[in-house]
Amino acid sequence: MSTEERLTTLPPHAPPTESTRAGVYYPTFQDMKADSIIQLAESYWNNKDPAKRVWDPLVVERIYNEELEKKGFEPKKLTLLELSQYLEKYLWPNFEYTEASLAHVLSIVLMVNEKFRERVAAWDCFMKNPEQFPGFFKRVLELSLANTLSPRVRKYIVLFLIRVFQSIENQLIRGECMILVSLVTWHCFGASTLRDQEFANNKDLKKMWNVFAKKFKKADESQKEKMIFERTWLSNFMKVFVEVLYKIPEDGGVDHEVLAFLERCLEFLIDLEAQLPTRRYFNKLLEDHQILILCKFAPIMRRNNANELFKQLLDILKFYSGFEIDDNTGLALTDDQMTELHCKKLADLQHIAFEHFRDSLQSLALSNFASIEQRPDLQKHFNALTHEEIVRLCGFLNIRTNKLVGEGQYDKDFLVEVLVCKFEKRTSQIDLINSKPLYPDENAIFDDAVVQTQFWNNEKPLALPKLNLQFLTIHDYLLRNFNLFRMETTYEIRQDIEDVVKRLAPRIIYPSSKTEFTGWARMAVEIESFNIIEVAKPNIGESKPSRVKADISFNIGRYTESIRNEWDSLKQHDVLFLLTIHANDSTAEKYNDSMPFRQHFGLKYIRGCEVSDIIGDDGKPIDEVGKPRIDDKRPNISGNIRTIRVFLDPNQYKMDMDKYSSVRDEDVYETFNILMRRKPKENNFKSVLETIRDLMQSELVVPDWLHNIFLGYGHPGSAHYTMMPNRPKEIDFRDTFLNYDHLVESFPGKKIVPAEGFKAPGIPPPYVLQFPVTENGPISKKRKAEDAENIDPSQPQIDPDQIIVRTYSLPNMGPYPFNQPRKNTIKFTPVQVSAILAGTNPGLTMVVGPPGTGKTDVAVQIIANLYHNFPDQHTLLVTHSNQALNQLFEKIIALDVDERHLLRLGHGEEELNTELSFSKYGRVNSFLEKRLSLLSEVDRLAQSLQIGGEYGYTCETAGYFYLYHVLSRWEPYIDKCRQGLTNENVSVETIRDEFPFTAYFYDAPQPLFPDDASYEDTLEIAEGCFRHIEKIFTELEEIRGFELLRTSYDRANYLLTKEAKIIAMTCTHAALKRRELVSLGFKYDNVVMEEAAQILEVETFIPLLLQETEDGRSRLKRVIMIGDHNQLPPVVKNMAFQQYGNMEQSLFTRFVKLGVPTIDLDAQGRARPSIAELYNWRYKDLGNLPTVIEPDEYNNANAGFSFDYQLINVGEFMNKGETEPVPYFYQNLGEAEYVVAVYQYMRLLGYPEDKITILTTYNGQKALIRDVLSQRCSWNPLFGRPAKVTTVDKFQGQQNDYILLSLVRTKTVGHIRDVRRLIVAMSRARLGLYVFCRRSIFENCYELAPTFNKLLERPDKLQLKINEMWPSSRMVDDYTDAYTIADVTHMGKYVYQMMQEQLAFAKEQKAKMEAASAMDVDKDEETETNIKKDDDDNEMDEGERDEDSDEEDEDNEDEENENEENENEEDDGEENEDGGDDDDDNGDGNNNNDNDDEEEEDE
Repeated sequence: MSTEERLTTLPPHAPPTESTRAGVYYPTFQDMKADSIIQLAESYWNNKDPAKRVWDPLVVERIYNEELEKKGFEPKKLTLLELSQYLEKYLWPNFEYTEASLAHVLSIVLMVNEKFRERVAAWDCFMKNPEQFPGFFKRVLELSLANTLSPRVRKYIVLFLIRVFQSIENQLIRGECMILVSLVTWHCFGASTLRDQEFANNKDLKKMWNVFAKKFKKADESQKEKMIFERTWLSNFMKVFVEVLYKIPEDGGVDHEVLAFLERCLEFLIDLEAQLPTRRYFNKLLEDHQILILCKFAPIMRRNNANELFKQLLDILKFYSGFEIDDNTGLALTDDQMTELHCKKLADLQHIAFEHFRDSLQSLALSNFASIEQRPDLQKHFNALTHEEIVRLCGFLNIRTNKLVGEGQYDKDFLVEVLVCKFEKRTSQIDLINSKPLYPDENAIFDDAVVQTQFWNNEKPLALPKLNLQFLTIHDYLLRNFNLFRMETTYEIRQDIEDVVKRLAPRIIYPSSKTEFTGWARMAVEIESFNIIEVAKPNIGESKPSRVKADISFNIGRYTESIRNEWDSLKQHDVLFLLTIHANDSTAEKYNDSMPFRQHFGLKYIRGCEVSDIIGDDGKPIDEVGKPRIDDKRPNISGNIRTIRVFLDPNQYKMDMDKYSSVRDEDVYETFNILMRRKPKENNFKSVLETIRDLMQSELVVPDWLHNIFLGYGHPGSAHYTMMPNRPKEIDFRDTFLNYDHLVESFPGKKIVPAEGFKAPGIPPPYVLQFPVTENGPISKKRKAEDAENIDPSQPQIDPDQIIVRTYSLPNMGPYPFNQPRKNTIKFTPVQVSAILAGTNPGLTMVVGPPGTGKTDVAVQIIANLYHNFPDQHTLLVTHSNQALNQLFEKIIALDVDERHLLRLGHGEEELNTELSFSKYGRVNSFLEKRLSLLSEVDRLAQSLQIGGEYGYTCETAGYFYLYHVLSRWEPYIDKCRQGLTNENVSVETIRDEFPFTAYFYDAPQPLFPDDASYEDTLEIAEGCFRHIEKIFTELEEIRGFELLRTSYDRANYLLTKEAKIIAMTCTHAALKRRELVSLGFKYDNVVMEEAAQILEVETFIPLLLQETEDGRSRLKRVIMIGDHNQLPPVVKNMAFQQYGNMEQSLFTRFVKLGVPTIDLDAQGRARPSIAELYNWRYKDLGNLPTVIEPDEYNNANAGFSFDYQLINVGEFMNKGETEPVPYFYQNLGEAEYVVAVYQYMRLLGYPEDKITILTTYNGQKALIRDVLSQRCSWNPLFGRPAKVTTVDKFQGQQNDYILLSLVRTKTVGHIRDVRRLIVAMSRARLGLYVFCRRSIFENCYELAPTFNKLLERPDKLQLKINEMWPSSRMVDDYTDAYTIADVTHMGKYVYQMMQEQLAFAKEQKAKMEAASAMDVDKDEETETNIKKDDDDNEMDEGERDEDSDEEDEDNEDEENENEENENEEDDGEENEDGGDDDDDNGDGNNNNDNDDEEEEDE
């Protein structure tokens, strides 16, 4: 089936970028060698020596005419030319703008467009010959106005112009573009009076205009000609657009290339309007040229259904032409300001009407604004005028009346429309968004245009907002993200709904004509009852209900326990969907993806809702749903019927009720029969959209130092810490440096100078560093010269390379071992230290961290340094995934950060590998437990001081005790001791003997005061003991708030806003709780983002705005973003949203593209250096840390394998390669069997199962490998299950010692062609990587060549080392005596043979043990017989043995035997318990993976 015929979305298991079905061509090496393009390349420009490349302009002509134009600019040819570096090696080096042919210019245009299509750098090659670019660009501008070229070529030229104006951050491009949209374009106004009017409003514009006029007068004739061309080009371009537009007839055929050209022109105009530098003067020119009205009156607008995209693009252009921004200043305009401007325009119109049209427009002149601002009212007034009067009115209003193209004046209807559009009230975007439902309905979800965008291939523009590098305002930024995010969410919801409805298999039954469901779905259940229980009155000023509640009952009795548990785990804020399915006669027939989905299955209505409460058996809501309880279990709900209370969307409800009351259609809310849920990780859309909507209506304040960079303007480095005005003079690095040598090594090229009173190199940590503070911002040459002249030789000069270091002694915090501070043990590299330094300073810090370079360790050290240097500041820690957040948190806990200042928000806290609970409610319980512990210490202290009374009753009584009994003893004592230090009149013995709290510290390591301690040391010990006591009362004072607050909710919020200093959450949780956090008065000063390159742009933005402003300013001081844009970006499933809308671009990636300074970590400490070579080519100078070079595990070989990494070629298995049991569900049985056989082999050699992970690139293969593991391994204790079986995408950010990777595809390369996915796949292994694939497919892939060339340096058949067990002592480079495995069948037989040998050996050992045991028993019996015989033969004078003694001996022997049996049982129990835990972990892990990725249930 072709992509055009498909009427459904791709199934949920389909890869996010299934571009092989989208008509995108990716050539193999074989294709390239066979094509004539490559043959020409080899002859003319692919010689490695540039001097030997032969330049022949006829070759360019031949390629353009015969290979491109003649073949309709075939994508294959363009791709091959781009891959052969036609532009870099041939076209541009030989370009001379005065001599270049038309074919040469157009070839460059086509190559730049192709580079943008393939998303690779397009402008780098132009930097090698920049002086030719202005001439080239002028040639292109001239061609854009030529009407002799074909529509297709003109379309390519406009596309090139779009790319150029999207790249104005490039200095070379910017210099040529900006003059085309500058103030001089106002020469093209229809009336000079309009220009004078604008100059009257802005005096600076008049000054600029005069400057341009002087330049023009001084120019020679050729310069004047150039300047005239530049200032008129944009006007002429719009005239060309209008000429072509009006040539399309209202009826009859139309050339699709002409239509495509017009659509690209509109896209170009939209882009000019949507960037402030290009918009500033262009917007007024667009209004003067009346392009919007000309488009509206064009014949194309009256054609049937052939111009839908044109209309949508026109709407976007109209929206941006009236955007809420001051074009001159670039400042966003509020609704009030927009209303004020609108009223001023109406007032001016009324003045003109009253003065000049008193007879014909008297009613307009005397009316109030509200009665003349709507379109019908304005039309009524203006239509009453004659054409001559309309023209005269336009003259007073400085509106063009002469036609833009052609002779004469516009007719009356046209001019009336111009006037109406100028003066009608514009709909507020806020009101528009507020009136729309947040949940998509059936019409939005099943819009067929959405389906077609999934196969977008860059052939035509789309009516979508673009997330470019620059935005007009924060409001514009949010609006674009809101629309794109909503559309992407709608697409994903449609995927899930189609999947669920197919599984439910509805059909109609007779004679009742009811719908029954013959199938079942994990994510859907039939509704038993649905009742609206509350429709609240509207809020003041609104027409929609303030809230709508409903109760939904459903039966989960038919499902398995695991699925029932999933339904029972529904919690507050979960989003569900209500479906109405009315099957028809054709529903039971087999469905084809080319059929209309809704009509076939009878899917009538779709409505979203949000869980409010879970209803208990008593019919009342269960309080605190989803909050942890003491037993950590949900309250028991008996039976199989579940009832949940939900919030419906008030906007949607009002729309439905209005429709029901007006047309008497059926009530939607009485028809629902299916309740559907979605995976929690993918179902946060409602909270994100709601948060964006809230942000658009609040006073948004991004910090001043970040604002311009965020919008894409200003100097890229202006937010770097070296440019910030409030840098700290010195920074305490605490435990960042391990010793003085480490400190010196960390600042290469810098001079480390000890502060006065300190001597190097004997200065111990911790270190306080003082850096030279230089003037912020770039300094001009003139200023530098002036500064050099004004140097005062008598003053000490600042050495910019000098760092002053001093140290200090950490205070003694008490005599107990736990009082000792925890320290960092990592020896940070110089680049890591520069990242830590930048992050500790204020401003924006960008850290690019390739795989294994210690991104997390850097983040943790930055957080610890901020915690100690700025104890009053709060730090917000944000990541994409719970796993990354937990890794960060576990490392923070290991440093010297007080646990009471840590808080982890969200539902991933239970996965933390620590005994302590850091969730909101867990922290509250911890504080309350700590309170009891501390109060008991107060009681113990009182007893040690022999003071009676219940001083440890409350925090308040403890405070009084501290004041009256502790300080009263301590202050006289310490004053005496300190005076003794000065006067030398107090002995060490006096300090020991008079210490008032000796009895309290009886349980501390003794002696409390060592005999050989000096006076100073003894005094420090005493003060340390008091600090321990003081900390008890300090913590009690902090806990006192929890004692006063009674509810868990209030205590939790107090903790969040008052106690926590480091608050961690995922970006999803930030969006979900933004409204609540702001209302609580949550405050923070620093934001640290891990995995920043994996987070959608808007989800990165939301965490910056979780607090209210202070006096109109943001209190945010630091933003630290850590990520890797060379790995996989955020997941966007729809191709058009991903690439055209650029939705996959994270904020981190956008900042990198804008040129914001980054710190690139340059040493990896994860993988063997040999494995790192498979991916380090993607990074600049990525080296290796000593931790992957020195340890034995990195120098020793992988047991049983000749190589530490290898590509294993997997041929046909059972005459099959890749298969698709259902569309897009890719599987490869041969690779699955091979991977599992190698896993079995590793387990038989002794590899721990938790050290092995199996990865694949497709969900179908993951499901197949799990099936094979279940059959071959899970039941067998010899094998068990690997740590994880998952996809490469899901495993990003994780690692394991040994990775078995299956690439699946045998027909095409598939989505591993995305180099970012390849980098993730190659960088997950520490010690061993084994890649299973079809060699012939992947070795031919151009993009993957650096990695696969390296892999193919080794044999492509698996090489084993026989008779070697794990771990191996063989060196990693010992490849001798390899045993070659021919294929998967061979491997299977070999593993089976090994297993049989091990079983036979085990049986043999068991038999030997049993035989040895039997021999021991025989010997014991023989010994007992001999003893008895000797006893009978010997006469015993002592008489009979004492029976009691005999019984005692027997009892002792029995007791020993029993103890031995108990020990054995305990050992067995421990083994069983550990095994059970492992099984549980694996089981849970598999269940979670199944839930996360949800495979085909019938597979």
